[in-house]
Amino acid sequence: MIDRYTQNKKAGNLLVLIVASLIIGGIVGSLDSLFGQVLLAVSGAREQNVQYLLPFLAPAGMIFTYLFITYGKNASQGMTLVFRVGHEKESVIPKRLIPFVMVGTWLTHLFGGSAGREGVAVQLGATVSNWVGRYAGRGSQSSLFLATGMAAGFAGLFQTPIAAIFFALEVLVIGSFKYEALLSSTIAAFTASAVAGKLGLEAFTVALNSPVQLNGTTLLKLAVAGVVFGLTGLLFAASLNRTKQYLAARISHPVVRIGIIGVIASCLLFIMYQGRYSGLGTNLIDASFSAGTIYSYDWLLKLLLTVLTISAGFQGGEVTPLFSIGASLGMVLSQVVGLPPALTAAMGYAAVFGSATNTFLAPIFIGAEVFGFHYTPYFFIVCTAAYLCNMNKSIYPQQKQGIR
Repeated sequence: MIDRYTQNKKAGNLLVLIVASLIIGGIVGSLDSLFGQVLLAVSGAREQNVQYLLPFLAPAGMIFTYLFITYGKNASQGMTLVFRVGHEKESVIPKRLIPFVMVGTWLTHLFGGSAGREGVAVQLGATVSNWVGRYAGRGSQSSLFLATGMAAGFAGLFQTPIAAIFFALEVLVIGSFKYEALLSSTIAAFTASAVAGKLGLEAFTVALNSPVQLNGTTLLKLAVAGVVFGLTGLLFAASLNRTKQYLAARISHPVVRIGIIGVIASCLLFIMYQGRYSGLGTNLIDASFSAGTIYSYDWLLKLLLTVLTISAGFQGGEVTPLFSIGASLGMVLSQVVGLPPALTAAMGYAAVFGSATNTFLAPIFIGAEVFGFHYTPYFFIVCTAAYLCNMNKSIYPQQKQGIR
């Protein structure tokens, strides 16, 4: 009798988890599609009117930050709150976080800030999953549901469900996987990706045609490239964390801080090729894979301006700029290591992201999903070298230090 009761209870819990994961994936995929498509429209409007919009970056940031702090309350902690829930130091992510981070990121991109978008996807996924988990009476499993939502958010926006699953499982604690969330994360990630795709959000993929024999010489070249990409991810993560700390210490009020730094950022963004380094950085990614113009310093300027934008307090994320930094650096590095430019750009696309986020499997699979699974051995070698060179730094300072 007890065994049957226990089995029935386990089956019931499993059913609840599966249904909840499907609901999370569906809701998050829909929100990702809405957010992503509006963001594309906003970015297009900025590109056509950058000289008129860049001067308003600071005022827009100040107004939004004031409203977010005043009415968003603890939701204004953003990713910090997400990680605190993941580490079970907090239990609730307020639903008002979703509209605030979506609107805030749209404003950042409309007025020319250099930022990404994954921060929104992860936060809205975490918020939805936190709400669904508590509604289903699974408040004690908050960290499990959080990982599920993070996977759904990442998968829906980037259309890379396998990478999203591993990102959610490994990002909370360095060197440790949250295996108990594997099933729910898988269901939610593939559901969110499918829903977002059906609603019109297109996946970014590149068909590489860079045949390279995987011999000893190639292995050495890939390892060297991985070291460079790893150090670049380290540079980004360390610069971001130190700049945030420095600006917070020197200009303590967030509204004043975003105003002052916003003026500096908008001036620099305009002077440097009138907005070439504004937005996500997809222009640099496209140029890297379509024989466009890539300058030897593109990756560095994009890195510095993204660090400045995010450190000031503008909403967005870092991942897509990391993709663009890695891809444009790869184009330059290919001439040094003697590998095909498109292949090296693809390696940089994945490896710089992995190094800066202190994740290992996620970048390997994002490379495979975007550029082709037959290149997985190449991504494995480059991302391994990059991961070993990042000195345990991360753009997410709330990551717990596990075994590495």
